[in-house]
Amino acid sequence: MGVRRLVFLLAILLIAVSIWQFPTLLRAIPSRYVAAYLPEPVQALAEREHVEVLPTSAARVEASSLLTIESPVTTPDSPRVGSVEEEATRSVQDLAQDITELPLLTQPDNPAAQVKSTQEGPSPTPTNTPIPIPVTSRLGPIQHHFQTWNNCGPATLAMALSRYDVFMDQEQTASILKPNPEDRNVSPYEMVDFVEQETNLQALERTNGNLDILRRLVAEGFPVIVELGLDPPGEYRWMGWYGHYLLIVAYDDENEQVWVYDSWFGTSEVPGENANDEGRSIRYEDLDRYWRQFNRNFIVLYPTDSSTEVAHLIGSAMDDIVMWQESLFIVKEELKEQGNDPYLWFNLGTVYNALGDYEKAAMSFDQARIHSLPWRMLWYQFGPYEAYYETGRYEDVILLADVTLLDRPYFEESYYYKGLAQIALGEDKAAQDNLERAVRFNPNFTPAVEVLEQLNS
Repeated sequence: MGVRRLVFLLAILLIAVSIWQFPTLLRAIPSRYVAAYLPEPVQALAEREHVEVLPTSAARVEASSLLTIESPVTTPDSPRVGSVEEEATRSVQDLAQDITELPLLTQPDNPAAQVKSTQEGPSPTPTNTPIPIPVTSRLGPIQHHFQTWNNCGPATLAMALSRYDVFMDQEQTASILKPNPEDRNVSPYEMVDFVEQETNLQALERTNGNLDILRRLVAEGFPVIVELGLDPPGEYRWMGWYGHYLLIVAYDDENEQVWVYDSWFGTSEVPGENANDEGRSIRYEDLDRYWRQFNRNFIVLYPTDSSTEVAHLIGSAMDDIVMWQESLFIVKEELKEQGNDPYLWFNLGTVYNALGDYEKAAMSFDQARIHSLPWRMLWYQFGPYEAYYETGRYEDVILLADVTLLDRPYFEESYYYKGLAQIALGEDKAAQDNLERAVRFNPNFTPAVEVLEQLNS
C-alpha cells in the first residue's frame, strides 16, 4: 500500500472518529458556552444524556386514600419545626438518629412553609372582607433584563427591584443567588433572603396563589414574580420542559390576560425582541395551567412601611395554616378531575410535607412519578427528597439525586440531600464527599456548610 493511500485512509478514519465523537465533545463544553456561541442545530447535538422522566418508585401506591378530606381542621397551636439554621446546630449523631429534625430545604427560613401538623380538613372559610379589584391595571416603569444562560431568577429579581428604583444588574444579584454560573436553579426563598438582606425592601413568598391576589397586588403597585413551568416555543421546543420565573406587570379582565416581563423572551409578542414596553400577553387560563405546576408560588416585593397593606391584599393566605389547608383542599379537588396530572400529585406531596405528614407526602410523590414527572423536576423543587428521607427511604433519595446529577453536576441541593441520606446509612465518608461538592458549587449554601461542620467536629 502506497504512502499516499495510507495517509488518505488515516485521514478518512480521523474524520470519521471526529464526527462520531463530536456530540460527546460538545457535551463536555459548559452549556452556557454552547448556547451563547453555537447555532441552534449544533446546540441540539450538545444535549446531554438524561432520562425522559424521573424513574418510578417500587413502593406500592394507594392513591385513593390521599384524596379524602379529613378533620379536624388545624389550629394555630399546631406544632412547628425550626428553621434550617436552628436544625443544623444539632449533632450529626442526632441528625442520623432523629430524621424528623433534619434541616430540609422545601421550606427553609420561610415561616409560611414551616407549619407541621398531621391534621387536615376542608378549606377554612376566609374571614377577610372582599377588596374591589379594578378591571385593568399596570405597574409603573420597570427596567427589563434579558437573562444570560440559566439566569432567569437573578434577572427577574433585578427587574422587580427596579420598580422601586433599586437598579441592580443580573450579575450583581447572581453573585449571591448563584455564585456558580452553571447553577440551574434559584429558589424563591433565596430571592426573598436576597431582598431582605441586600436592600431596604421586604419580600414575601406564598403558595396557592390565585388571580385575585395577583390582580390586587398589581393594582396597588406591587411587583409580583410567579414561578411556573414552561414548554419552550418554536425553535427552542427541542429543549423540553423547564421551570421559569415571570414578572407580572399588568392585567386586563375584559381580555382575560396578563402582561409579563420575561427574561428569556422579552417584552413583546416576538420572542427575543423588546419592540415595546407593554410586555408579553398570557391568557389567564394559560397562566394558571403552567403556574399550578409550581403550586402557584409567587413572590411580592414591597417597602417596609407597606407590610400591613400587603397583608391585607393577600388576605387569609397570610395565615400559614390557612394557606396550606386551602392548598390541600384545592389540590385534592383538582386531582378528582385530573387524576393523571403528575404536577398535581407533586403539589399534594409538597402540601403534605408542609403539614408534616411525610407518609402521605411520599405516597403522593410516588404517584407523581408514576404519571411521568419531567426529568428536570428536581432542579427546582426538592419535596421528594424530604419526604423519602423522613420516611427512611434513603435509597430513593440517592436514586433521584443520582438521576438529577447525571452528566449535570450543578445542583447543590441534590448533593446535600444525598449526603444526608448517606449519613443515615452510616456512609460518612461518601456523605462528606457530597456535602463538600455542595459547598464547592455554592459556598453560600449554608445548610451544607453547617452539616459538614458537624460531620467534621
